[in-house]
Amino acid sequence: MTFDLNLLLTFEAIDKARSVSGAARLLGLSQPATSAALSRLRTALGDELFSYAGGAMQPTPVARRLAPGLHAALADLRGVLDAERRFEPATAQGCFVIGVTDYASAVIAPALSAWVATCAPGIDLQLQAYDKTAVAALIDGGSLDLVIGSFADPPDRSVATPLLREVFTGVARIGHPALSGPMDAVRFASLDHALFTLARDGRGAVDDLLATQGLTRRVCLALPHLMALPEILRATDLVAAVPSRAAARFGPGIATFDLAFLGLAPWTLHMLWSPFARKDSATAWLREAVSRVSANL
Repeated sequence: MTFDLNLLLTFEAIDKARSVSGAARLLGLSQPATSAALSRLRTALGDELFSYAGGAMQPTPVARRLAPGLHAALADLRGVLDAERRFEPATAQGCFVIGVTDYASAVIAPALSAWVATCAPGIDLQLQAYDKTAVAALIDGGSLDLVIGSFADPPDRSVATPLLREVFTGVARIGHPALSGPMDAVRFASLDHALFTLARDGRGAVDDLLATQGLTRRVCLALPHLMALPEILRATDLVAAVPSRAAARFGPGIATFDLAFLGLAPWTLHMLWSPFARKDSATAWLREAVSRVSANL
C-alpha cells in the first residue's frame, strides 16, 4: 500500500486543534478538504482515530498511541528542513500574537516592546486579552504564540514557564486619612475598597483571608481594568490591594502600604506555550525575550 505522508500533517493538525475547522486553519485548507483527508487517513490506518465527545474531537486509543511518535517524527523533519532557515531577529519580519492580562500589559509589555524594537525591528507584536477557560484551545489552535498570566492549574496541553514572583501591596491616595496611623487587618477591613477582578462575584483572595480572621470588607467598586485604578484612587478615599510591580507604575499621588498582616502568599506569573513549538526557532526567540525582560524587572 502506498501511504500519503501528507495525511500525517492532517493527523497532527487535528490532534492539536481537536476540531476539523481548527485543523483546516492550521493547514491552510478548506474544511471539506480537511474532512476528506481525515477520511482517507481513517481508511489507511483502519481506525476512527478521532471522534467528537464533550464538544471536541478526542483521540481513540490507536491515535493516542500513534501521537507521540508522529509528533516527534514531524518535529525532527521540520528541524532538518529548517536548519538553513533559522530565525534571525535582526532581519526577520512578521508578527507574534501574545495573550496578556492588564498586569502583563502594564508591567511586561513596555520592556518587551523596547527589546523587540531594538533586537528585531521588523517584528510586530499583537497583544490580545483572553479568556482563561479558553487558553488551552487558543494555544493548541495556534491563535496565540504564547500567553502570559497567573495560572494556579495550567492546562495539561501546554508548557508553563515561570517568569517572576509577585506580592500584593496596598494602595491609596497620598493624604488618605487611613494612612495617618499603623494599618492592621481590622482597620484595613473597615475601609471602602476597590477591587480589580474579572470574576463577577466581587470577591478576591483578600476577602478569603479576611474571612479567616472573622472580618469582611465593603467592595464599593469592582472593575476589570487594573490600570484604571490610579485615577480612581486619586479621586476617592478607596483603597485596593494590587500586585506590587503594577503599583510601582501607578504614578504620582499614590501611596503604598504593606499587607503582611493579611498573610497573602506570593504568586507566580507564568508564560504558557505549546509543546509543539519547542523546536520552532522564532517562538523560542520570543520566549527567551519574554523570560529575559521579566527577569530584569
